[in-house]
Amino acid sequence: MEFSLYFLIILTASILQTSTGFGFSILATPFLLLIFEPMEAVQINLILSLFISLALITKIKKDIDFAILKRLIAGSLFGLPIGIYIFLLADITRLKIGISMIILALTLLLMLNLRVKQNNKNDLAAGVFSGSLTTSIGMPGPPLLLYFSGTDTQKEKLRGTTLAFYLFIYSISIVTQTIFAGTNRTVWISSLYALPLVLIGLYVGQRLFKRVSQRIFRIFTYIILLFTGGYLLIESIMK
Repeated sequence: MEFSLYFLIILTASILQTSTGFGFSILATPFLLLIFEPMEAVQINLILSLFISLALITKIKKDIDFAILKRLIAGSLFGLPIGIYIFLLADITRLKIGISMIILALTLLLMLNLRVKQNNKNDLAAGVFSGSLTTSIGMPGPPLLLYFSGTDTQKEKLRGTTLAFYLFIYSISIVTQTIFAGTNRTVWISSLYALPLVLIGLYVGQRLFKRVSQRIFRIFTYIILLFTGGYLLIESIMK
């Protein structure tokens, strides 16, 4: 039963990540925590997300905004050590409650047409928050998704820039997690078993991306954010 649930999670999350440029960690991490220990769930998510970014990088290279990408990476370098500190020492339950409430509040504001100005300072800030969430709870997507949605970024640039950023952030995060939190055989064996499903997700996701309009893409973004915030809040409170 656990294997069936695991494979379903990975396939669905892979399709979502490929078709939108985000969503694997947002969808996979909460459900992987039902099957694995926190360290294992985070590291499986990091490994498979990195594989997806590597597989897609040549296809989405033309859509990457390299100026924004550089600032996101620069900001994340400050956020990564903050996140690992939180992961090792802080109360993760309280952190999840705080993050979920922020995600829900900002998503509702976006749905009410709140818009954010895209500039160098905000690019850096988004990178800091994304980096800190990557090494703390394995979810770099929400800060980027909220930021790019608020700046009305086109879906092609959003997907391309986000996947390129993931290529960097996940590589650093895997090394950081392994050094400070350790790893085990379960992480790598489970990731290896999931690769065929990830490849199927890559194929299906690519086809879906070409068919999704900007309006549907935005609606889908809000649904994912509301789901993420709601799940984190409920899961944390019920512990």
